[in-house]
Formats: sequence, structure tokens, C-alpha cells
Amino acid sequence: MQRVQTDRAPAAIGPYSQAVRSGSFVFVSGQIPLTPEGRLVEGGIEAQTEQVLTNLAAVLKAAGSGLERVVQVSAFLADMNDFARFNEVYARFFREPYPARAVVEVARLPKDVRVEVACVAEGGEL
Repeated sequence: MQRVQTDRAPAAIGPYSQAVRSGSFVFVSGQIPLTPEGRLVEGGIEAQTEQVLTNLAAVLKAAGSGLERVVQVSAFLADMNDFARFNEVYARFFREPYPARAVVEVARLPKDVRVEVACVAEGGEL
């Protein structure tokens, strides 16, 4: 297993890695809407989702992969009423064939954000 880290996404805020490569896959930890400098993105679900997916893309790039190689996404929303607007932003980042995906509403997310997303992708060359 190999740790993946980049300064183009926020640093881990606990005892975990931004991502790890294992075999031919990259497992990206849940990303929340923090800038690479650690500043929380204010605003609605659209702005927060955009930052989260930008962070995922940066971590995947550091692993030699990319959003086009994502096979599975787990998304956590603070309010399922945000689902349609989350989906609109999500659709700008992913293309067919879309990754398998689960979206669930949770009671609370770190720093009281509205969205967190984790993913698994096929690895690439480092």
C-alpha cells in the first residue's frame, strides 16, 4: 500500500491519508469543501460540491489517475433535499460510463458541511 498526498487538496484533518494506492486501485478518502489551504467554502450545495469534486480530482491526479477512471463514488449529504443540485454539479465532473454510486443523507458531517464524497478509481502511472 502506498500513501498519496498532494498540496493541491486540503491536508488530512485526522489520522488518515488523502488517498492510498493498493494494487491497481486508488482509494480516495472523503473530501469535504475545504480549499487546499484549509479554508471552508461557504455557500450552498453547488459551491461546496464543486470544491469537493475539485479536491477529488487533485488527489486522483497526484495518484496518476483521474475522474475518468473512477469506478465507485460514495456521497454523503447533510440534506437529501440538496440531491438534485448536487447531481447537477456532479454531472459536470463525470462522463459516461458513470461510476457506480451511493448517495445517502447523514445526520452530520465534519465542520457541519453539506457534502462529503469519497471514491475508488483505477490507478495510473505515477
